[in-house]
Amino acid sequence: MRRLIFAFAALFALAAVAKADEVKVGGDGLYHQDWFLQSFLDLKEDLQEAADAGKRLVILWEQKGCPYCKELHHVNFVDPAIRKYLQANFVVLQLDVWGARPVTDFDGKEMSEKKLARRYGVRFTPTIQFLPATVAATEGKAGKALEVTRMPGYLEPAPFLIMFRYVREKAYEKTPFRKYLRAEMKRSG
Repeated sequence: MRRLIFAFAALFALAAVAKADEVKVGGDGLYHQDWFLQSFLDLKEDLQEAADAGKRLVILWEQKGCPYCKELHHVNFVDPAIRKYLQANFVVLQLDVWGARPVTDFDGKEMSEKKLARRYGVRFTPTIQFLPATVAATEGKAGKALEVTRMPGYLEPAPFLIMFRYVREKAYEKTPFRKYLRAEMKRSG
């Protein structure tokens, strides 16, 4: 009887943990995190708000049915260390490469998510664009030239978190990501 009670307690605990890490799919078919930015989709305003909060703005490009987007949400974003670091240091704006919502780019031009993805050269998902720390750094730049770096595709949790640290520390100003990644992976053992 004692074993049965213990088994039910363990099963209940596992179900509670699974429920806490449950990932929701929105009406648009994309996986969503409750801590993603809910925005009027004016990129200049979003960047300014992130900067005012001492954070960096990133654009997460996804599409319905993307298996690596699913992996990103079910593996990386449920990792407590990753989630905590991102929430403390970044503002994540999720956009759909095929989406029709109107977005105002940094130069004031309004276009659909799909057209903006094309303008930024986003060809597959997931793609994460890391934007400059300030609005002033976007002046006179358009499209892909705006970003400080890009994560094209899915990275497993360890290199994924390292990429975000690379941006937060502005290591991109002096070191290519591959070199930074090798050093960080070697350091962490």
